[in-house]
Amino acid sequence: MASVAFPPKPSSFIRGRFQQWFENRLPLSDHITLTQRTVYILPTRPGLMLGVTLLVLLVASINYQLNLGYLLTFLLAGSALVGMHVSHATLRGLAMNLATPLARYAGTTATFDVTLTNTRRTTRYGIGLSVLNPQDMDAQKSRERHWAWTDVPAQGASVVQVAFTPKRRGLHRLPTLTAETRFPLGTFRVWTVWRPAAQMLVYPAPEPTPPPLPPGEPRSGGTATAARAQNTGEFDGVRAYRRGDPMKLVVWKKAVNALASAETGGTLVVRDTQQVQSHELWLDFMQAGALDTEQKLSRLCAWILQADKLGLDYGLRLPGLEIKPASGAAHKRQCLEALALC
Repeated sequence: MASVAFPPKPSSFIRGRFQQWFENRLPLSDHITLTQRTVYILPTRPGLMLGVTLLVLLVASINYQLNLGYLLTFLLAGSALVGMHVSHATLRGLAMNLATPLARYAGTTATFDVTLTNTRRTTRYGIGLSVLNPQDMDAQKSRERHWAWTDVPAQGASVVQVAFTPKRRGLHRLPTLTAETRFPLGTFRVWTVWRPAAQMLVYPAPEPTPPPLPPGEPRSGGTATAARAQNTGEFDGVRAYRRGDPMKLVVWKKAVNALASAETGGTLVVRDTQQVQSHELWLDFMQAGALDTEQKLSRLCAWILQADKLGLDYGLRLPGLEIKPASGAAHKRQCLEALALC
């Protein structure tokens, strides 16, 4: 049975449009110092219940002329007012600085650090940070947020890690953040909204079970008897291990059998890089299978990780872009960035 998509409720639609309009009015910045104009305060549900209780106590004290009732009522009301002032001052004057996060793969949890700096001589307690609109949860939990709580010492700083899950590849601006506190009584909620200007690069999610690496293409002037890729995704051409060979060239699948037969003279084997030099490994977008664009990019991402793990030289061909064969962390990052921005 086909699923039926129901339109959003009018109240949710209006609230979403208002929130979007409000966020668009906020400036983009990776550093913010909270002031009187950027800190908001409203009573919580316990705070509203306290207000109703104080009203009932006041009416009862007036009706029955209870002096102790007056004392209790105004004592509680004074405590609530002091708590409101302390709660608002907990965020007011706080400086927040964001560190640009590293690139992540789509669908994985990304974290970035936010430094909270306190310049006053008293500690700020119970400050929480979270993503304002978490998009990594299903519809039933769309309002649920994961908070990171901390206390900021007097004239000191505290680092908080905020996490979210990017769903799509590409260059994305970090999500809107919110910070709040309910210290000390929990009767008032004080919060702020912050739009970071930093952007994060999101790589395609690698295919979970990719096919073997494609066969190498002969270099210009290469011979037809050079190494080719087998079903294992590794090139032919192995030789006995020599002292000084890098461990990344060891063929571990054959190394297990070699070590098991050590008593009979078995030795480790490594890939013969001289034999492989006559072929080039190209990861071509057009040869990534009969898939859609995102699936092809996921397969290419998995191939890049596999070739880098094997220590192979590989090149990347994308529509309108060609990266020459190389190896190493910088080359892998260049290829992944090309996939993310394709």
